[in-house]
Amino acid sequence: MSSEDKEAQEEELLALASIYEDEFKRAESAQGGETRICLELPQNFKIFVSGSSTESLQSNRYEYTVCFLPPLVLNFKLPPDYPSTSPPVFTLSGKWLSQAQLSALCKHLDNVWEENRGCVILFAWMQFLKEETLSYLNISSPYELKMCHEGNRQSRTPLVSLEAEKDCGGAAGSAAAGEDMIDARAVQDVISLSSLVTEILDFDQAQRRKCFNSKMHLCNICFNEKLGSECMYFTVCNHVYCKACLKNYFEMKIRDGQVQSLYCPELKCSSVAAPGQVKELVEEQLFARYDHLLLKSSLDLMADVVYCPRPACQTPVMQEPGCIMGICSYCSYAFCSLCRMTYHGVSPCKVTAEKLIDLRNEYLEADEANKRFLEQRYGKRVIQKALEEMESKEWLEKNSKSCPCCGTHIEKLGGCNKMTCTGCMQYFCWICMGSLSKVNPYWHFNDPSSPCFNRYVFTCISSSAIPLVFLLFLTVSPRLFLP
Repeated sequence: MSSEDKEAQEEELLALASIYEDEFKRAESAQGGETRICLELPQNFKIFVSGSSTESLQSNRYEYTVCFLPPLVLNFKLPPDYPSTSPPVFTLSGKWLSQAQLSALCKHLDNVWEENRGCVILFAWMQFLKEETLSYLNISSPYELKMCHEGNRQSRTPLVSLEAEKDCGGAAGSAAAGEDMIDARAVQDVISLSSLVTEILDFDQAQRRKCFNSKMHLCNICFNEKLGSECMYFTVCNHVYCKACLKNYFEMKIRDGQVQSLYCPELKCSSVAAPGQVKELVEEQLFARYDHLLLKSSLDLMADVVYCPRPACQTPVMQEPGCIMGICSYCSYAFCSLCRMTYHGVSPCKVTAEKLIDLRNEYLEADEANKRFLEQRYGKRVIQKALEEMESKEWLEKNSKSCPCCGTHIEKLGGCNKMTCTGCMQYFCWICMGSLSKVNPYWHFNDPSSPCFNRYVFTCISSSAIPLVFLLFLTVSPRLFLP
């Protein structure tokens, strides 16, 4: 190696390390290295994958919008007589370009060397790959991802010697069509099409997050500007909030049990926080509550899932179609999925006293089909009993009062306001429903401090049935008529 070549190589490697920083890695044991080249994509760049079935293309097409694609990787080794005589030995690998497209790029790199023989060439190669790859290969949005044929697929290999290969057609058009002309230096570094899509989406998300973390953002809650690493954004609407504000917001919602409404705090925004975002911010115990409630609310929406009615169990139970019997997989309890009681076969469901009101209201509001279902489920006699009991209760509430001592319902048809309960024989006032003394029950009506003073006589007696003079006399001197 001449001193001029060695000096040129060292200067070039130092310059590349300074320009590309994290994208460039120098080899430790030889004059060479590896550079990862990320392409600049147009805005709203789309990729798509077509299904392999014989159905229509539209029904099997999956499309994604990305801002970043995995980098092209240029591995190179500098021969002793570079750059005076020989070009760098290299391999070019990529995940989302076919081997034919990579072969076309390899061929173009050879042409660039031929045009600049005797000069350092690595920077020119890298700039071409970074800025002109898409235009050179005629790649535009939407771009279809494809895999090379199984027989031609190569795994990522070490540096190979620079030998003349078959002409793979330097033009991009021939690269797209001539997949039989594959350069040995071109490596499609991917296992399968499905793994390729996953790697692209994961890389795009990671790069977006990296760009977000490096910039300042305004929190829409506290209105403070903070670095992106201290903030979080909702992926659908891109509204940004600092982690401290979102943490308090999430914790409040979870404690209130509103796990289905962890929406973006922006007014009228319907974006929902992802579980991963919630887990990143809240404590482990709160996230466990969030996860449990979220699962429960999801199961509640499934018509074929019921819960074991035992309070200490509550295990979700999957029902067989058309079967009302549920068997808990945890405690083996067999129960009726309609009334949540022990399974009773073809017998009608039993109704508790507390549920009679709900059953009566449900029956009165139901249409004919639902009424027949309720009659079949509970039995006509049970339905009729519920209706009769509710009618009786409503009548008693309107036409009677309860004894203040034992609660017996009493209807007053006439007479004075001093009442005697037929159940417990307690004296009480019909006006204020207060208990009266057993010794002198009438003192309640003679006491000037009592709200019922001078109101002993039944106030609803028609004045036409009693002479007016008698009524006035009774009001003035009620003691004359007391026993």
